[in-house]
Amino acid sequence: MPRKTKSIGATQQKRILLVDDHPLMRRGQADLLNREPDFAVCGEAGTAREAMEAIAKLKPDLVTVDMGLPDKDGLELIKDIQALHPGLPVLAMSMQDESLFAARVLRAGGRGYVMKQEGPERLPEAIRAVLNGQVALSPRMSVRILESMVGPGNTPGGGPENKLTDRELEVLRLFGEGWSTDEIAGRLHLSPKTVDVHRGHIKEKLGLKTTPEFLRFAIRWVAAQGGPGA
Repeated sequence: MPRKTKSIGATQQKRILLVDDHPLMRRGQADLLNREPDFAVCGEAGTAREAMEAIAKLKPDLVTVDMGLPDKDGLELIKDIQALHPGLPVLAMSMQDESLFAARVLRAGGRGYVMKQEGPERLPEAIRAVLNGQVALSPRMSVRILESMVGPGNTPGGGPENKLTDRELEVLRLFGEGWSTDEIAGRLHLSPKTVDVHRGHIKEKLGLKTTPEFLRFAIRWVAAQGGPGA
């Protein structure tokens, strides 16, 4: 069940709900945010189901969402939140490099992306930015997304991020990291046949004719994003 962590005293404090399947990570985030005069952690959740229950019950001003939850992908949770609670600010957090997920988080309705390995000052800073109506990304990622929107001449039609679905990007990333079809199926809770279908769609959308060509592209793409995530 979602756990309430702090009652709200001052009305100017913004209520933050933390969603992460690691209790120690949540505890550290809660301690950090509760030391800020303008924040109060109103609750915690370890799964997507608990998160949706907590949002309905606690009415937070902002939700932080870990991208790797045990019962649902973080991107899907963000979409669910926006479907049932339109406009509720969501800040994604992950060990994965932002270049792999930030644009997808924004497309899903999230308002920012913080890598967990960033300094402790980054989380309160990002939350304040989102609550002020801004998008919280690193300067490097902000420039990259703006460039993709402009459509530079050397990338006609955009890269895979603009052509593939979220699931297809995940499959492409895992192949680029060296996982086999069966391993990817296990990690994503899919059948190997479904993984093969996704691979076929990726090849078609990206104009890749053969499986070796697909694998070379996937490896290069992952390397260009900064390598396999933690």
